[in-house]
Amino acid sequence: MLFTHHFECLDNQPSEPWAQLFLAHGAGAGWHHEWLNTMAQYLAEQGVWVRRLEFPYAQQMRETGKRRPPQPVAQLQDYFAELLFQQREEKLPCFVGGKSMGGRVATMLAAAEVPIAVNGVIAFGYPFHPVKKSENLRLTPLQQSRIPVLVVQGTRDAFGTKDDVLGYELGDNVELAWLEDGDHDFKPRKASGLTQPGLMKQAALAAASFMRSQLA
Repeated sequence: MLFTHHFECLDNQPSEPWAQLFLAHGAGAGWHHEWLNTMAQYLAEQGVWVRRLEFPYAQQMRETGKRRPPQPVAQLQDYFAELLFQQREEKLPCFVGGKSMGGRVATMLAAAEVPIAVNGVIAFGYPFHPVKKSENLRLTPLQQSRIPVLVVQGTRDAFGTKDDVLGYELGDNVELAWLEDGDHDFKPRKASGLTQPGLMKQAALAAASFMRSQLA
């Protein structure tokens, strides 16, 4: 059967939103992932209309129940741009972002030769490099972004720890918000006395603060 992908959003819409955020999932999970469910809820509590998107390979995984690798990032970027064109509410300020790979694709939109017309980008757990391959850096979208970018990162993230990232040249448009002892999913070690829900709420507050600052 020929698979045809959709350009729909899974929405967490507060009663009176002041901004919309198109939020993309990571490489290994679709738009129903527990992490995204929680983050969307926390952001909606801050008045942000969260509009989750689902890349075509994830749509097919959900439909068939079979694992599939992501399409090349250039195709994911094109899909994100088209969905944004079809779904954005023009009367509301608009931001794009995502978790891990989804955040990387969002930053690529901001670094394109003709960047998308949005107010900012938010990357939760940016994959600065593959795990245990710190020499394979993915800094170009951040360095070339023409739009303000917030990266919310756990200090222990295996895709880019605080010690790693503070040594990178990221460009003037990039801000960093650190979650103490958080890993790639913002989960801290038990001995830290912190909790994953607590760090995720902190991440949501940082994202909402960043979005408000771009509208001031």
